[in-house]
Amino acid sequence: MTNKTPEDKFFELAKVDGPIAESSIAEVYDQLSPAVPENLIGKWQGSSFDTGHPTHKQLKDFKWAGKDFRSVDDVDPIMVYQEDGSRKWLQKFGNARLREVKFRGKVSAAMVYDNLPIIDSFRRVDDKTVVGAMDNKMLPKETGTYYFYLSKL
Repeated sequence: MTNKTPEDKFFELAKVDGPIAESSIAEVYDQLSPAVPENLIGKWQGSSFDTGHPTHKQLKDFKWAGKDFRSVDDVDPIMVYQEDGSRKWLQKFGNARLREVKFRGKVSAAMVYDNLPIIDSFRRVDDKTVVGAMDNKMLPKETGTYYFYLSKL
């Protein structure tokens, strides 16, 4: 029997269609390597894990498309799908920037919102996939961490 890598475990979790335990994602997230801010430049498709976190439903309602990183200092953090299928920046959440931040014991790429107390910390799965963990100071601690992933377009 072979041991599965954290990357293998992530891809198994990403295939789950339905509720999933936050602890399952957190365990894999903690084992993944740090992401590098410059490697996030580009357009990314967003996907969400259904852990019962309220942000999962909110982003579904928004028709979340992902994130656009033009540079480390210029990020559109919430892109949504329009009726015609094109992507549009959801302006009410403002912009963001990338920095290296220590979260859950590792220094890694993190997206810091300009106007909101939110930080998304990323871990690398492969060259085209990262997992994000959202630290949102506006939500009660017992809400937990919102986990999502991005795939490079």
